[in-house]
Amino acid sequence: MLELAILGLLQESPMHGYELRKELNTKLGAIRAAISYGTLYPTLRRLQSDGWITEAGETSADAEEIPPLTTRRGRVVYKITAEGKERFADLLAQVGPETYDDTGFGVHFAFFARTDRATRLRILEGRRRKVEERREGLRDVLARAAERLDAYTLELQRHGLDACEREVRWLEELIANERSGRAPDIGGPQVDDNPPPPGSARELPERP
Repeated sequence: MLELAILGLLQESPMHGYELRKELNTKLGAIRAAISYGTLYPTLRRLQSDGWITEAGETSADAEEIPPLTTRRGRVVYKITAEGKERFADLLAQVGPETYDDTGFGVHFAFFARTDRATRLRILEGRRRKVEERREGLRDVLARAAERLDAYTLELQRHGLDACEREVRWLEELIANERSGRAPDIGGPQVDDNPPPPGSARELPERP
């Protein structure tokens, strides 16, 4: 999945390794902890060996931006090749089980704007099935073993169940949008998850 992310970012513009890591951390959010220089640079070397990226020169090294354990020499700038663009398109079109797990789904979702609708829909539906299976497993644990769990373990299971239920609702909304041809609603009206009871002070109008 790191391969897909790197090729996608380099298709936007050439970057050196430090820039790539910053952009990966920003774009991929929840999985950024798995991206270190120890995994990034071997992947860059492999992509270069495969002919999917190439060096575009060097930039001057800014002492304030030099990452730990690297030298002060100019940083190599990488750019995607024509073959790399084809590889990126092939990776975007994949809809197998690896695109439904937490990491795979997160990376593919980050590039949904460049993915065709049919592929987006299949990945969203596959992810929903996976999360529904996880939700049912947590429900089964709570139903069968709740009385044997300590309070903190029980609360953790409930937290996981709540997270699954929220994600299923989110996925169902995205799937409905894809089927109707709408983009996700960004910055829509805020919904109060805890509306006031009828006749409460929050509901009554202010006195003149």
